[in-house]
Amino acid sequence: MATTTEYPYIPSAEIDRTFAHTTNLASSALNTRILACSNEYFAAASNLLTPTAPINRPGVFIHTGAWYDGWETRRHNPAPYDWVVIKLGPRRAAIQGVEVDTGFFVGNYGEKAEVQATCSDADDATLADPNYAGWSTILPPQPCGPAQRRAWMLPGYDPRNPTPYTHVRLLMYPDGGFGRLRLYGHAIPAAARGEGVAAQAEEEEEELSSALCGGLALAASDQHYTPCSNLLLPGRGKDMGDGWETARSRAPGHVDWAIVQLGLPGSVSRVVVDTKDFRGNFPRAVRVHGLVKGEVGEAGPVAVPAHDHPGWVEIVKGDQRCQADTEHVFQGADLAAGVDAQAFTHVKLTLVPDGGVKRFRVFGRRA
Repeated sequence: MATTTEYPYIPSAEIDRTFAHTTNLASSALNTRILACSNEYFAAASNLLTPTAPINRPGVFIHTGAWYDGWETRRHNPAPYDWVVIKLGPRRAAIQGVEVDTGFFVGNYGEKAEVQATCSDADDATLADPNYAGWSTILPPQPCGPAQRRAWMLPGYDPRNPTPYTHVRLLMYPDGGFGRLRLYGHAIPAAARGEGVAAQAEEEEEELSSALCGGLALAASDQHYTPCSNLLLPGRGKDMGDGWETARSRAPGHVDWAIVQLGLPGSVSRVVVDTKDFRGNFPRAVRVHGLVKGEVGEAGPVAVPAHDHPGWVEIVKGDQRCQADTEHVFQGADLAAGVDAQAFTHVKLTLVPDGGVKRFRVFGRRA
């Protein structure tokens, strides 16, 4: 087994802080999905990708036995391990760390976990085949304990030249249950078009902020109910629980804010603030600002500007009134002059005074 020096172990109390500036790639909310597994007799492998933490329902039984929120296989596996193949939602992604959460599995947890990965455009059937030989181990077998979160940093991660992956395979030794798998990293944006179609590429509008393009939620004033990282997810979600919602404010002049690092720095042509599912708790108004490229110096792999950084400039003009359960689109005359000719690296969404927003999308042309 690899030493902890090679694969540094992250204590459970430090996992969220350590990976605060990453995206959980192993989430169904990011369109990540299960292709195949060796066995899921007691509980479905798809539970591994549930965006929220595992829950417990003691005393609840189904046809196969006790109900569990996770992936649980039969006892007495004759093979060395059970396995599950996962297709990542982003086209390509970099993985910085791995977490295995055994949730509420106590007498039936998997004793060790191994993670393999590959970068392949092969069809789903090929990748799901147990005989597929293209896997590389990115995390050798590591011990897992009962009802706990364990995480490891992967060696050799280079944010400026990351190794791309499209699929992962989780091995559970020898059998049992895992509550969640979390893969911390970021999407790798697709390359720009070649010179032969440069003129066409200049005309294309892209979603610069999406987590599927490498956008990252860096900081927020308040995340009392739900995290601001939900703002960058694809689609419009399913309910209030997969947006960003802050606590109620009481102080005069209060505002809440969230800062996003664009996956694709570029000019801005359109901004969408979606309050879907927020009906009695949407913000009264919103503001949108951006930082022009060069305003934030190098600060390691992720630059985290202050919310009161002097370089913030208006992208959307003034305070824009919001409505309940509405996709607000700001473009044309709603935008400040010159935003279509500048390269932005970060954007800030401000809620006046507080409330909830489902999605925050910034469209434009990459720099």
